[in-house]
Amino acid sequence: MKNKTILITGGTGSFGRELTENLISNYKNIKKLIIYSRDELKQYEMSKIYPKKKYPFVRFFLGDIRDIDRLIYATQEVDYIIHAAALKQVDTAEYNPFEFVKTNIIGAQNLVQAALTNNVKKLIALSTDKAVSPINLYGATKLCSDKIFVAANNHKGSKGTSFSVVRYGNVANSRGSVIPLFKSLKSKGNFFPITDMEMTRFNITLEQSVEMVIWTIKNAKGGEVVVPKIPSLRIKDLAKAIDPQKKIKIIGIRPGEKIHEDLISSHDAINTIDIGRYYITLNPLDDKLRKYYAKNFKSKKVKNNFYYNSHENLQYLSISDIKKII
Repeated sequence: MKNKTILITGGTGSFGRELTENLISNYKNIKKLIIYSRDELKQYEMSKIYPKKKYPFVRFFLGDIRDIDRLIYATQEVDYIIHAAALKQVDTAEYNPFEFVKTNIIGAQNLVQAALTNNVKKLIALSTDKAVSPINLYGATKLCSDKIFVAANNHKGSKGTSFSVVRYGNVANSRGSVIPLFKSLKSKGNFFPITDMEMTRFNITLEQSVEMVIWTIKNAKGGEVVVPKIPSLRIKDLAKAIDPQKKIKIIGIRPGEKIHEDLISSHDAINTIDIGRYYITLNPLDDKLRKYYAKNFKSKKVKNNFYYNSHENLQYLSISDIKKII
């Protein structure tokens, strides 16, 4: 990270704040760290944590990824872009599809154009398990976004931007997680609302997601989707971990919601390798990428019928494990 300029889209969100703290704590020679988001209140609050006098290299750029002109201006002389900005609420997407398309798909296209225009070295985009075999509009927009970033490597030239994707499941204690909701209901609600007693989700901590992104900055070559090996949890176990005495009410499935989630589908198995800590789904058009991982990480190809599903996952969090997380 020495003498590098880093821009984080959606930098005032849960992930952006955690990444900012990690970079400031562990890398002392960053040239500039740009927090790019459209929420001026969150930027103001974050600027109090990182005041200009103490952190002169931290900058706050107000802007929207829907605005290509602002992005091109903001990404001048930037080395790395971490793309965390997105609209994410599944049920909201079902009723506001145009807005999700503008941010998650058109915003991704704008970032590709801005990065290529300004010769950014690397762009790492955050994805979600909902982009795999999507049944909701949010997942479909993130799948399109992933495809845009992977395909961008086909047009970068020999020295252009490399584009990579990191894909993971629910982030514990983030704003989009069910954990804050259940915590709030512990003291004031009469029950925990659960869609289905069999529901499972992948679980990753903010710290793990940040470590994964930093690993990808250092190691990715462009065109790959990096997937962590993480545990699953049962939503009913989460409720018991927060309050074992509170009743559970089955409220039924919401629009666009799955009972279980996937991080890798069986259709992607043909292009997926195992490097130990992570699975990597490779760009099928890039033979050099497969050779790079074989040489440097001793990768092995997964079985042709392989898939990575939160229900079939071999690693589950117990109630005591969940208590430690929350």
